[in-house]
Amino acid sequence: MKRSAERILTTHAGSLARPDDLRDMLTAKDDGRPYDAAAFAALVRAAVGEVVRRQVAVGLDVVNDGEQSKRNFTTYARERLGGIEERPLAPGERVLAMIYGRDAAEFPEYFAGRGNLAGREAVCTGPLTYIGHDAVRADLANLEAALRGVEAADAFLPAVAPGTIEHWLRNEHYGSDEAYLAAIADAMKAEYDAIVAAGFLLQVDDPDLADAWQIHPQMSVSEYRAFAALRIEALNHALRDIPPERVRFHVCWGSYHGPHKHDLPLREFVDLVLTVRAQGYSIEASNPRHDHEWRVWEDVTLPAGKILIPGVVGHASDFVEHPELVAERLVKYARLVGRENVIAGTDCGLGPRVGHPKIAWAKFEALVEGARLATRRLWKR
Repeated sequence: MKRSAERILTTHAGSLARPDDLRDMLTAKDDGRPYDAAAFAALVRAAVGEVVRRQVAVGLDVVNDGEQSKRNFTTYARERLGGIEERPLAPGERVLAMIYGRDAAEFPEYFAGRGNLAGREAVCTGPLTYIGHDAVRADLANLEAALRGVEAADAFLPAVAPGTIEHWLRNEHYGSDEAYLAAIADAMKAEYDAIVAAGFLLQVDDPDLADAWQIHPQMSVSEYRAFAALRIEALNHALRDIPPERVRFHVCWGSYHGPHKHDLPLREFVDLVLTVRAQGYSIEASNPRHDHEWRVWEDVTLPAGKILIPGVVGHASDFVEHPELVAERLVKYARLVGRENVIAGTDCGLGPRVGHPKIAWAKFEALVEGARLATRRLWKR
């Protein structure tokens, strides 16, 4: 990862809004309905080109493909793993992961009728293999093409972590959690390695590292920490051949709109996050439930050579953060962990989670301007 001794760099967490025609075709593809594969490939390439140009134009330094080829984590990973069957859910039946489980127990009226109450579930019924070689090659080629003729400090591609895959992929084949996680990690290693071999940063997305606390409401903190440590061990196994400086790790609390009252505080597991074989740590930091957690870094030392990417604009509302607020947040972090060790980021992917794509781009404008203000204050310019 690139760091700067002269200014605060800017980036984001990944997913950006897709054009309507591409979104409709992604839905048809994921639902198993007929679609034109050649037209789909052309739409994705055009969308990646446009979204990269817009990121550079708005002033973001470290850009990506906006995840234009992926509707969401679950459907994209299903397509890239062999050994999976899809089955219809019975009426009222849920898939495994309910990322607001503890909140739902206190606010059942709010969550009534919400969640995966219909559709399909994915089940691991045989040995897991990676079958996404063509898909990841297409993602890499699209980003390479989009970067020609534009100037960006760096570029990344996101991929989902083994522990997050586990939460929506029910295991009917492996005899233990350890064996199952190792199989997911071994399969996804092919994608992780391919991204880095192509010269891009790998961003590992692991929202369920934190929201597993809500998914498993019966766990104590010590039980959760043992649970999380096992998932990190599997991830590190998959990352074993990749230099940590080519990896950034993104963790959040599930990104759902809701109370988040029972999110596990960052202080309870930040030490585990820092054991991931990555140089950069992208952590949700600006929404009303977690904005105060910059103070964690008063007591926790960021290891030497590591980079913190706090979310200083968020997806929790359609308010466009004021650049002065963004700058204030960045200065707080920089004074604790070192100005050269901070990159300005977002809580999560903004595209799918704010009310309109124009709002997401306005948030990026505020992010970039806030980073400029923070740079002036931190470097006394």
